[in-house]
Amino acid sequence: MKLNLVALIIVLAYLSSYAQDKALSPKIPTIKIEVIPMEGASIRAIEAQPDSSVFYASSNGYIGFIRFSNTIEQTGPIRYDTIIPHFRAVASNGKNHYALSVANPALLYQLGPNGLKLVYTEVNPDVFYDSMTFFDENNGIAMGDPINGCLSVIITHDGGTTWEKLPCSKLPAITPGEAAFAASNTNIATADKHAWLVTGGKRARVFHTPDMGQSWEVIETPIIEGGQMTGIYSVDFQDSMNGIIFGGDWNDKARNTGNKAITRDGGKSWQLVADGKEPGYRSCVQYIPETNGKKLVAVGATGISYSNDGGLSWEKLSDDGFYTIRFVNKNLAWLAGNNKIAKLIINE
Repeated sequence: MKLNLVALIIVLAYLSSYAQDKALSPKIPTIKIEVIPMEGASIRAIEAQPDSSVFYASSNGYIGFIRFSNTIEQTGPIRYDTIIPHFRAVASNGKNHYALSVANPALLYQLGPNGLKLVYTEVNPDVFYDSMTFFDENNGIAMGDPINGCLSVIITHDGGTTWEKLPCSKLPAITPGEAAFAASNTNIATADKHAWLVTGGKRARVFHTPDMGQSWEVIETPIIEGGQMTGIYSVDFQDSMNGIIFGGDWNDKARNTGNKAITRDGGKSWQLVADGKEPGYRSCVQYIPETNGKKLVAVGATGISYSNDGGLSWEKLSDDGFYTIRFVNKNLAWLAGNNKIAKLIINE
């Protein structure tokens, strides 16, 4: 009788422990990934649209849309003299769509009701733009690797018709060996009039403007730095106070220390999360809409990860590798990678 009682106690203790572990583990949604092949194209720049389509630009000079029905509508390859632009940044502002190329010369195209138009060029052996976005319909920003000791930052206040490059006198100095990664078009996040620009390499820092580029401050982060491929690869903000940065070491993708951090004070300070726990390197992180900042997805070459507690813990959704992700709503996102774009359908 005593043995039976002891056995019962052991079983109840095990079940209680199991239930607690299950309660503490993130609830993992079921997902469906629908891949649209894009042969010969590396795609790191996408922008989800209100009609559930996605705007994209590719490494082989194409720009276009994929509709929810998976129909592809594209233009290209675009040519500038003999150059086929390699695009790694796009943005939309509700009226027009924009695609920005890497390398020299930098070429920024506007696609709208009147067709395709080149609205900005920059010629410099060191020019290399990484990311772009809009604050609102009229105000936009793009960033690139440093030239003459500061980040390359261009601004528009007329909806993208004209762009102005900020002089280094208006920007914080860059550290030698510090730059940005054109990995997912998420080196910039905006909320209200704020923008946060992230760097990597020798330093992993956040450049913050509270007023659309008029003034700047630089914030140190605990993200790994010092190597050629270390640092912050992606940033996203839920609102003007709550944000996340993600990255790591591209040369050591399994490393899961010093690669993800959150802020609750608008980027003035950053705290590591899930340090020493999965996932390792990720090239893009995004908040899931309509979840009050609780749910996020991060993607990279080694898979797709999910958090339902604001980034404090993560679980793997898929081993499929992608460069970038953008959400239409809490149940639908678009993914892009090497030779592919995909729809991610989330069911909870």
